[in-house]
Parts: sequence; structure tokens; C-alpha cells
Amino acid sequence: MIELKEITYVRLGTADLESAEKFATSCLGLEVSDRSRKGVYLRSDERAHTLYYSDGNPEEQTVGFEVESEEQLQAAAATLETLGHAVHAGTAEECASRMVKAFIGFKDPTGNSIELVVRPDLSGRRYFPTRDVGITGFSHIGLNTTNPVRDERFWTQVCNARVSDRIGDLALLRVNAIHHTLALAPATRPGIQHVNHQVATNDDVLKSYYFLSEKNVPIIFGPGRHPTSGARFLYFTGPDGMTFEYSVGVDEIEDEETHRPRSFAFEPTSICMWGSKRIGAGIPMPPKN
Repeated sequence: MIELKEITYVRLGTADLESAEKFATSCLGLEVSDRSRKGVYLRSDERAHTLYYSDGNPEEQTVGFEVESEEQLQAAAATLETLGHAVHAGTAEECASRMVKAFIGFKDPTGNSIELVVRPDLSGRRYFPTRDVGITGFSHIGLNTTNPVRDERFWTQVCNARVSDRIGDLALLRVNAIHHTLALAPATRPGIQHVNHQVATNDDVLKSYYFLSEKNVPIIFGPGRHPTSGARFLYFTGPDGMTFEYSVGVDEIEDEETHRPRSFAFEPTSICMWGSKRIGAGIPMPPKN
């Protein structure tokens, strides 16, 4: 089994690198940590970067997960190849571009680009937000799935993810104690469905609601509260249509032995217990009656 430690980074192509960087710093609140010839590295916690925007196709989206050692990385590569997944071993130049010791790349059953990395770089400097945002770290993603049953099986049987809860066919998966690291969102094509950053307080969520509204950033869902993880949330649209989320108060699974996943009906109150309604696209929601 592939033992994932935590989610490490996302890499996003963008049609307008300058605008993407401006959004990431002035609206999202991330800190520029470095630049490459074709992109910009951004921080949200103690790591050297958690988001990389590159000048290119917005459909080029990659998620990185950390594994413990190069031995585990090689074992993961062997497992994936046995199952028929083509595996790419990162070159020295590619590893440097990701700020990791080593990595392999492959596609999950839906076709999402996944990278497993060893020893991602930390920064000796404290993360310093570019606005009063309250971010405490990069936390989880929503990942598209064209076959929820098949992909849940991949993440829980080939990898070490565990189901925390389900909303209809949408599975919320964890790789550590935090309620979920992956939300498998039913879709018609591969892609990252949303990118989450945790913030420190409820006030941070509400302050961002008003701040982003004043900046004319489209708010698509929230403020609200998820009945699954307990998190208070806000979703909004960033460059190239990517959905970002702030949340606070996400539950942790205290006892792995006794936890049993709950099944919520696919209806609005299962997404938000306060009654917030989605506006526009980006968050899977039940159809209107």
C-alpha cells in the first residue's frame, strides 16, 4: 500500500501569469517565495511553496503528496506499474523545480496528474501573508472523479486514504487525522475541483467574505458550515475558473479504530447546515427540484 503522509502542493497552469500572481498575493493572501523562468512559487505555511502557477494551459493541473522515503517512493512506483499506471521518475532538474529530493508522476484512474514526493523543502522564514487573511496552511483539495466507486477504491486500497464521510457519491478521504485531505467530486473530466486553505478563526472567514466582495471576487458559496467536517467555509473563484476555499474548525478523527463513515443524502443541507446556497459553478451541489 502507498503510504501518503500529507498533501504537499498544487501546480496550476494559467493563461495570464501576471494576473494569477496578483490574485494569489492581493486577494488570496499568499506570499511569493521564488520565481522560475515560466512561473511563480507561493507559500501559505512553513513549506517553501504550496502553490506554483506556471505560464501555460489552465487544464494542466497537478497535485503533490509526500511519502516518507525514497524506498517508499520506489515501492510506490513498482505498485503503480504493476497496476498498469505509467510512472515517470523526476529528473534532477524536475526535482529542483518542485523543491523536492525526489518524485514520481502518474495519473490516477480518472486521469488526474498526481506526484508523490520525498523531502519537500521547508523555509527557514516564517510565512508572511500579503494581507490580513489568517491562513494557517494549505489543507486539502477537491479532485474530480469520473467514476466515484473506482476512484474511491484506488485511493483507499492502493493508497492509505480512509473514508471519513460520504455525501451521496462524493467521498471525503483522509490520510492523517484531519477529516479530509481529498474530496472526490463526481465530474465528467479530470481536474482539481477546489483548493482549500485553513484559516485561524471564524472572523477570518467573515473578514475575507467582505474583503473579497469589495474586490469583486466572485463568491460562489458561503459563508456556511459543512455538517460533515464541521468546518465554517467560504468558496470563491480565482484565475482560470479555479475555485478556492477558506475554512476553519475542521474536525479530526480521534479514534481510527472506532470511526465509521457517515452517509449523507445528496441534498443542500448535507453541504451546508446553515442554508447557504451555491452561486454559479465550482462546487458540486444537488440539482434544484
